[in-house]
Amino acid sequence: MRIKNAMIDLVPLLVAPALATFRKQERLGRRAMDQLTPDELFAVIDQESNSVAILVRHMHGNMLSRWTDFLTTDGEKSTRDRDREFIAPVERTREHLIDLWTEGWACVHAALTTLQSEDVLLSVRIRGESMSVPTAIIRQVDHYAQHVGQIVVLAKHWRGSSWKTLSVPRGKSEEFNREFRAKT
Repeated sequence: MRIKNAMIDLVPLLVAPALATFRKQERLGRRAMDQLTPDELFAVIDQESNSVAILVRHMHGNMLSRWTDFLTTDGEKSTRDRDREFIAPVERTREHLIDLWTEGWACVHAALTTLQSEDVLLSVRIRGESMSVPTAIIRQVDHYAQHVGQIVVLAKHWRGSSWKTLSVPRGKSEEFNREFRAKT
């Protein structure tokens, strides 16, 4: 059934699921990082690869740039030094990385939780390119999922046999599904 001439609240349809996905990505990345030693957070596989620390710095820079004044300024802020995000950090502590991670995600959450339904109908700019708010949100969901995936792969690599899975363990799908069905 179609509703004519009614304002549909777009926040629960788009923003709430995106926010839930971002929160899931934040937890997944954090759970992967929590398994790493301080040295592993800063280790690189080779000279062309990024460390977990560099990925966190890049995501932090991107998040602050994209989500600060999301509706009113270009998502690529003139104050951002993107190239510097890919240089090994001087501050080499777990605490500093977690602070960056937390601050970046807080900026994302703050921007999304303040959106009103009419805001979803607006356009924003990223690097001078105009796009709808839903397109900009989906773009960032994709971007952050890619980097969280990289963090998880690096953490699995560095932890090796001591890695604690973040999802259903190998060989345990049938058991998991049986337990899941029993609960429903």
